[in-house]
Amino acid sequence: MPVTEGTQTARIIAERARFVSPGVATPRLVVAEADGARITDVDGRTFVDFAGGIGCQNTGHRHPAVVDAVKEQADRYLHQCFMVGMYEPYVDVCRRLAELSPCRGDEQRSILVNSGAEAVENAVKIARAATGRQAVVVFEHAFHGRTLLAMTMTSKVKPYKAGFGPFAPEVYRAPAPYPYRGVSTDDALAALDQLFKSDVDPASVACVVLEPVQGEGGFIPMPPDYLARLQELCRVNGILYVDDEVQSGVGRTGRMWAVDHYDGVEPDLLVAGKSIGGGLPLAGVTGRAELMDAVPTGGLGGTFGGNPLACAAGAAVLEIVAADGFLTDARALGETLRARLEALAARHADIGEVRGLGPMLAFEFEERSPDRAQTVVSAAFERGLVLLSCGLYGNVIRLLPPLTIAQDELDEGLAILEDSLAA
Repeated sequence: MPVTEGTQTARIIAERARFVSPGVATPRLVVAEADGARITDVDGRTFVDFAGGIGCQNTGHRHPAVVDAVKEQADRYLHQCFMVGMYEPYVDVCRRLAELSPCRGDEQRSILVNSGAEAVENAVKIARAATGRQAVVVFEHAFHGRTLLAMTMTSKVKPYKAGFGPFAPEVYRAPAPYPYRGVSTDDALAALDQLFKSDVDPASVACVVLEPVQGEGGFIPMPPDYLARLQELCRVNGILYVDDEVQSGVGRTGRMWAVDHYDGVEPDLLVAGKSIGGGLPLAGVTGRAELMDAVPTGGLGGTFGGNPLACAAGAAVLEIVAADGFLTDARALGETLRARLEALAARHADIGEVRGLGPMLAFEFEERSPDRAQTVVSAAFERGLVLLSCGLYGNVIRLLPPLTIAQDELDEGLAILEDSLAA
C-alpha cells in the first residue's frame, strides 16, 4: 500500500529521498517511539516488533535499567576516548565479558569497539598477531559485516559486495553444514580438508571465523557435532577458532552465547555485538590473555570504541541477561515459538523447514526466490508487524522479537504472521 500523501511519514520519506544516499535501503517505517516489543510511527500507528533493529533489542526497546544507566552516565561525561583517559564503565564491561566468556583459558581480556564488523576485523588482527599467520577461513552463507575485510568474509554478493571490489587478500571460503539443503557435517569437513589441499596451507591459516547460527545467511544452526570436530581440526593445525556471536549472542538462543549449546566447545576468540549495547553502538572481542596480549600496545583502539554511554548500557544489559530467570524465560519463549511455527508450517506446504536454536528461529520457503518472503514481510507490515527476511536467496523469514516480549504481544505478532502468510 502506498504511503498516504500529507502524512508525517510521507513528509519524512520525501525529505529522506532528498538528503539521504539511496545506497541505504529505504523502509516505509518512520519511527517516533519504541518501548518493549512495540514501535510507534510518526503518524501514531503501532507495530509489534519481530526485527529488533536487526537483532539489537534482546532486552526490548528502552529497558528501564538500560535507560537509567545511560542517563546516569550522561550526567557525568559523554566521551573521553579510552586511549586518552580511561574510565570504569569500559573496564566493567570487559570484566563482565570475562566472567561470561565461553572461550578457553582462565584469564580473559577484551577490547571494545563500535560495531560487529569492527569487532570481526579486530579479531582477525588479534589472530594474525598471535599466530604470525595471515590467512583467514570463512564459510558459505556467512555474514560478518560491511567494512572491507568483513565484506570480503561475507558470503553474499548483492547487496553487500557487488561493485565494491577489489577485496581483501588471504580470505578463503568453505561450505558450512546446511542439512536442509544437503550439506552434512561430514560434507563440510571434507570440503575444508579439500580447501587445505587445493587452496591454502593450513600452516598459514591464522583463524577460522564462524557464526554458530548463521544469521543473515538464513538462521542456519550448526549441527550438534560440527563445532567440536571443527575445533579439533583447528587445534591440530594451530588455527584459532573465532566464534562470531554478533547476532546469536547475549541470550538470543536461550543461552548467553549460542556456542554454549555445543558440549566441549571453547572458542579461542569471541566476537559480540548488536544486543550487547541495548540499542547503543557497542561490540567487542574477548579471548584468553595470551592471545589478547599478543598485539603491541597501541595496535588496537579507536576514537569512540567503548564509548562511556554505550558501556553503561552494555553493563546493564549483561547484568539483565545473566540474572536468574532471564535465560530460562528465553528458552521457554523458544519452545513456544517453535511449536507455533511448526504448526504454521504444517498449514503452509511451501514452508520447507523451521529451524534455529532456542528463540532464534526462522522458516525457509522451499522455493529459492525472494518473492514469497518479500510478500509476507510487506503484508505483515500492513497489518502491524515488523519482520525481516534473510538467506542467500532471500527466502527465509527470521524472528527476532525481544526476549522480554509479553505473551499477548507474542500472540498478536504470530496471528499477524499467519494472516500474512495466508494473504
